[in-house]
Amino acid sequence: MVDGESKIHHRSAKDIAIDAGAGAAAGAISATFVCPLDVIKTRLQVHGLTSVPSGRKGSLIVSSLEEIVKNEGIKGMYRGLSPTILALLPTWAVSFTVYNKLKSLLKSHVDDDNQLSIGATIIAASGAGAATAIATNPVWVVKTRLQTQGMRPGVVPYGNAFSALKRIAHEEGLRGLYSGLLPSLAGISHVAIQFPTYERVKYYLARRENTTVDKISPGSLVASSSISKVLASLLTYPHEVVRSRLQEQGHSSIRQYTGVIDCIKKVFYKEGVPGFYRGCITNLLRTTPAAVITFTSYEMIGRFLRQNAANPIKT
Repeated sequence: MVDGESKIHHRSAKDIAIDAGAGAAAGAISATFVCPLDVIKTRLQVHGLTSVPSGRKGSLIVSSLEEIVKNEGIKGMYRGLSPTILALLPTWAVSFTVYNKLKSLLKSHVDDDNQLSIGATIIAASGAGAATAIATNPVWVVKTRLQTQGMRPGVVPYGNAFSALKRIAHEEGLRGLYSGLLPSLAGISHVAIQFPTYERVKYYLARRENTTVDKISPGSLVASSSISKVLASLLTYPHEVVRSRLQEQGHSSIRQYTGVIDCIKKVFYKEGVPGFYRGCITNLLRTTPAAVITFTSYEMIGRFLRQNAANPIKT
């Protein structure tokens, strides 16, 4: 049994490395593809409809893109891309490492279909979400500041992601680097919905195809990732608005919000329920293809790497 356990442990470590590498690569590709929509979403979250040119509110995405290109050039469409890609490396590494580790620890909790139970999957996803939020929050603060700085006249702009990180750390300390962490942790509910849904839809489609979850078609992976992402996004989007507003305000003499509860109250009082869904459509247009690209690429790259690891080319 010792040899068997050692082999399982070694394979698990190899799988985790493959998961992290494949996930980071796929995430970086998808982040680059949808970055312009991410910029618009963040600005809508932080500034509401004031970020849209007057008289053009019937076409938020197109008018917002035109305004960004007009005032900031093509470069404005990709503000925050470098910290986004930089954050994806530890994000996917931490997320998949913790998720897979917790899943392996919870393997005794299986249902009648010999699948990890929904409760166990939620625990694994939540643990991964918490670890990821804590590890990467400073980089997401930098991304938010870079994407919205073009809308803050009179403020000395950040030169790049690294200079922004240094300035925030120097001027605001840990409080600035971890602003918005509480709503980010509340966002654990997102992965707690997304991952179990993804696993269940994959399992359902695998049964329809009369195959196993690790061999289902790319089309089924696309369906699984898109359905799980849309559902999780719709149910948990308000926390992203609160997080973005807290991250954006920074360490200034005039702080619009004193904390999470104050932010929630003011958004609801001034904008009502729609205020918590500013940029939601843009977010879905951004995150759904991003999730499809990321998860489908991750699964397919992972399969390829595992097959090659199991059957190395002999020379």
